[in-house]
Order: sequence, then structure tokens, then C-alpha cells
Amino acid sequence: MSKILRYAAAGVAMASLGVASAASAATTDSADVTATILSALSVDVDPTADTLNFGTIADGGITANQTISVGTDGSRGTCPTGLICGGTTAAPLFNVTGLGGLAVDVAFVNTSETLSYDTVANGGTAPAGFASTMTVNNFQTNAVNGANSNQLLLSAGGAGSFSVGGDLIVQPNMAPGVYSGTLTVSVAYN
Repeated sequence: MSKILRYAAAGVAMASLGVASAASAATTDSADVTATILSALSVDVDPTADTLNFGTIADGGITANQTISVGTDGSRGTCPTGLICGGTTAAPLFNVTGLGGLAVDVAFVNTSETLSYDTVANGGTAPAGFASTMTVNNFQTNAVNGANSNQLLLSAGGAGSFSVGGDLIVQPNMAPGVYSGTLTVSVAYN
């Protein structure tokens, strides 16, 4: 009997070693958890430079669509053959505010916009038989951050700005008058 008790006691001792070694094998560690709340990012068109203006255009007898470009510096490219270009051109200036030193991506909400015959400025609808809309596309900015185009690096004070240029597609037989539309930009922290 004492032999059985000795074996039983040894078995209990070995079992308790197994339980103790399993409990001591579990370990813990921890990691840091952080979050950064960025200040609100805003973009506003400068009220003194708020228009992408292609100037005045006269149709000298075009038979196919022609493209007129205005750069981000507000200058017009070469006037296409068959059109007469004049007047003042301009590029809109957008001001961005946010958290200083961060990169901001600039995007266009639409890849093209439509300019429509302005019934208010022209005092009525376009004459019958004339085209009454034009397309503006190929928008570009002068926002460049290193090798990244359409990206702006905000100053330490959290400010930056960029200008926009684009292309106007003029169709044959456009109704004479003022055409208007909008272009919308969006900005987001990179």
C-alpha cells in the first residue's frame, strides 16, 4: 500500500509540475496605440482671381472643333486657325488651409465641364440653329510637391495655393454670346 501511495504522490507531484509549467509559459506584452486628428482642411477660390477665362473668340469659319488652352499662369496658348482670339484671359487661384507641413492632393470633381449659353447675360435663349454648349477639359494645376503633380505641400503655417488651367473646345457654328459654367476642385490630405 505504501508503494501505491508513493506512486500516487509522485503522480500528483508530476501533474502539478505540468500545470505550473503551462501557467508559467504564458506571457504578455503590449503595444502603443495612437491616433492623430488633423485640423480641418479647406479650399477657397480667391475672390480676386475666381475665373478660368478664355477671353473673346470669333469664329472665322471653322469646320471642325478647335481647342483653345489657358495655362495655370493665365496665359492663352496659340489661337487655332479659323478662330480669332482676343480679350483678357485668366486662371483661377485656390487657397488651401490645413495642418502645417502636410501634403495635400488636389483633384477635379469632374474631368470635363460644360459651358452653356448664358441666358441671363445674353438676355434670352440662343438663336435656333446654333450650338449653345462648349466643353472645358484637360484641367491642370501648378501644384507640384517634388515629383508629385497635383499635390501641394502646406507651409509650416498651414497655407498653400494653386492655380488651374484647361482647354476649351470650340465647335463650329457657336451661338454668339457669353457662355458660363463652373469647375470644382477637391483637396484631401495625402
